[in-house]
Amino acid sequence: MQDPARILSELIACPSVTPQDAGALAVVERHLRHLGFTTHRVTFSAPGTPDIANLYAKLGTGAPHLLFAGHTDVVPPGALEAWTHPPFGGVAADGHIWGRGAVDMKGGVAAAIAAVAQFLAKHGAPNGAVSFLITGDEEGPAINGTTKLLDWALARGEVFDQCILGEPTNPRIMGEMIKIGRRGSLTGELVAEGRQGHVAYPHLASNPIPHLLRAMAALLATPLDHGTAAFDASNLEFTTVDVGNPAHNVIPAKAQARFNIRFNDLWTHASLADELRRRVAGADSACKLTFHDSNASAFLTKPGPFTALFAKAVAAETGLEPKLSTTGGTSDARFIIKACPVVEFGLVGDTMHAIDERVPEQDLATLTRIYERVLTAYFAQD
Repeated sequence: MQDPARILSELIACPSVTPQDAGALAVVERHLRHLGFTTHRVTFSAPGTPDIANLYAKLGTGAPHLLFAGHTDVVPPGALEAWTHPPFGGVAADGHIWGRGAVDMKGGVAAAIAAVAQFLAKHGAPNGAVSFLITGDEEGPAINGTTKLLDWALARGEVFDQCILGEPTNPRIMGEMIKIGRRGSLTGELVAEGRQGHVAYPHLASNPIPHLLRAMAALLATPLDHGTAAFDASNLEFTTVDVGNPAHNVIPAKAQARFNIRFNDLWTHASLADELRRRVAGADSACKLTFHDSNASAFLTKPGPFTALFAKAVAAETGLEPKLSTTGGTSDARFIIKACPVVEFGLVGDTMHAIDERVPEQDLATLTRIYERVLTAYFAQD
């Protein structure tokens, strides 16, 4: 029960590629029930999306209430023959645990379970409550997972004081980085309609490409902002430009481009969309701008006593003063922040989503000790 490597191997052996659970939540539930947690399996659905199984578990009552959050679903393994060890074998070899999800983020879940087990063995029941909120939908649409499970828990009267999300946060070595926020994400598309025709007779056609280029240039001409004390500058990146035209002597009928913006807390989805519409309208009114739905807004957990407590635990185990960062992609922390402050700290992410994803057993043990230190300090507070 206190060995994170053994728990992790059990979890990796469940091929829980989103949206399949494949027994992963049962592994977590079994370990937590053995520790005395009350558990609830909750499944959510929505039109056009797969049903997703989730798990909520709680030990103790009252405050303070510390929440561990995470996911047991994983991305597909890719070419099976390219792996050194089977992606769902959970093999321990060469000082590592190998398999899909070892880093992102079954390793974080295993370390949290083991840390709670070690804390309980040394200190007994917490003076307050500790909970686990585990989803099977983080690597997918993120519709029927954390956001709905959190609403379910809040509707039951749960009050969370702080949350730890065990996503891989360290770029190279354990102890480098704690995430205290994330940028938002907004995807948009530009479409310019024209009239197809022969390039030798341009007066009989209407080329949409110049319209698209003017709109694209307008979006890139001026930086969206210059960043803030906690966030890097927002950045817009075009990800595809297409006219669907295989011929060299044909003016195309349509040109389109897609882009994604990772934006900081100077913007909301609405204010950013308004600014982009203003730029496109001023450059070329013939180009149409639309946006894709997004549930990723920028957020920040302001540094305070809990981030200081966590950083102290990291420094005690690694000898490093971790950077408080808001870099990287989106995570389920964007949903949790509506209920309580959330910090993200997990393993080194250099092999996440890759062939031969693996975690050094030493790193897994370090993460477990950090979590145990946090638990000890957290429940020792007056």
